[in-house]
Amino acid sequence: MDESVLSGPAAVRVASVQGVDAAFLVLTDLDLSDCLFSGAFHLDQLRLEGRCAFATVPTGWRRRGMRLTRWTRRRTLAEEHHWRAQTDCQPALPAGHPVSPALWRFGPHHPDPGLTPDPEDVAALYRQLRKAFEDGRNEPGAADFYYGECEMRRHDRTSTSTGERRLLWGYWLLSGYGLRASRAMGWLLAAMATTTLALMLWGLPSHDPAPATTGSLTHGKITLNTETSDPALIGPWRQRLTGPRAEKATRVVVNSVVFRSSGQNLTTTGTYIEMASRLLEPTLLALAALAVRGRIKR
Repeated sequence: MDESVLSGPAAVRVASVQGVDAAFLVLTDLDLSDCLFSGAFHLDQLRLEGRCAFATVPTGWRRRGMRLTRWTRRRTLAEEHHWRAQTDCQPALPAGHPVSPALWRFGPHHPDPGLTPDPEDVAALYRQLRKAFEDGRNEPGAADFYYGECEMRRHDRTSTSTGERRLLWGYWLLSGYGLRASRAMGWLLAAMATTTLALMLWGLPSHDPAPATTGSLTHGKITLNTETSDPALIGPWRQRLTGPRAEKATRVVVNSVVFRSSGQNLTTTGTYIEMASRLLEPTLLALAALAVRGRIKR
């Protein structure tokens, strides 16, 4: 038989599994970057083995108003590309024209919103395929698809309530859904620096208050009362931003991260600052540890 028709790239690409019962389907060493999974059945029972390649997010920096943003690298489904290309109002390119890696890939029905899967549908696809990765003991791959599922739920205005979307937005901002350790560590360092500065300005007293003892003699009986005055701040601002005060404030903050009390005398404002830091900063540390664990576990 003439095998010339089989010549070409070594990688095998799957274009679609729509309408397929994936309960006994095994995909091994395939290019799934443009594969359409919407409309398939039992995707949670699909087996992914070997090096299956998925599409990635656009590369490079993007300008959004006055801000520069960049997508963190992760595996994505073609359906998410199609929905984001539609919402970003990307123009459709002529057939055969390569898509820039800095843009989302548009779908076959671009830009028709009625035929393009919405965030609710894409979240369901991510959820089912995440289970397929977990069954194959591929935790990093499952983490990427968990990230994609949360992203779609955050943008879903149909089945996700406003309160839940706000919680997801905060979870994404602080730690990338518990999967971006660098983001959580960045917020932790920023919170520690802010707390240290606040303690130097308003939390640390000028000096440790000395106890004062007063007494009274009544019918041969002496009564003594010892009171400690409230710590007071230093007057001028330049006297608050000093090296020794920075060292004391840093000790308070580091102890707060590990749920310990520094034992340092603080003003009333400083006490509330320490209470807030003991609630927020250990949470950020835990999110960073969770993100590292999610990336290295196999």
